[in-house]
Amino acid sequence: MRRFEHIRHKPPTELAEPRELILVLAPMRSNVNLSRIVRLAGCAGITKIIQCGPGKVDREIARDAVEVVEIIQRRSLAPTLEHLAAEGYQRVGLEQTTNSECLYTFHFAPKTALVIGSEREGLSQEELDRLDRVVEIPVYGRPYSYNVATATTMAVYEFCRQYPGLLIPS
Repeated sequence: MRRFEHIRHKPPTELAEPRELILVLAPMRSNVNLSRIVRLAGCAGITKIIQCGPGKVDREIARDAVEVVEIIQRRSLAPTLEHLAAEGYQRVGLEQTTNSECLYTFHFAPKTALVIGSEREGLSQEELDRLDRVVEIPVYGRPYSYNVATATTMAVYEFCRQYPGLLIPS
């Protein structure tokens, strides 16, 4: 029988190069959700979050990620999205819309700005109009959508699955 030995904290897997995924957050109502997304970014090797509006990261929730994830504050989302387009990022919203694509079959560009709406309102029409693509996660019951931190985790996981970026040992 195979034996498994518990390892409390395994060292992180090295990336061959930094991920070109930026998380772009509409104003978050909950500092808990913001802090969970910062922790997610740290675990996934994402080095930059652009946070629009006010918000405070809880270090107890985000843990060591606050030391490795740069959090850039912006006042509003629309001009930020225009700037990211000029830098060559594909702007992908995570939202339920009439023409959104299923996350399960969506192919991310390596250089992606994943745009996350606020917990209650999601992304506004003005913000949606500035996106290149929109993905959604199918929901099979109630409530009709996932928590913002959970949905972000699912989308980031899919990006990382498509671009593992692992350092291959020689």
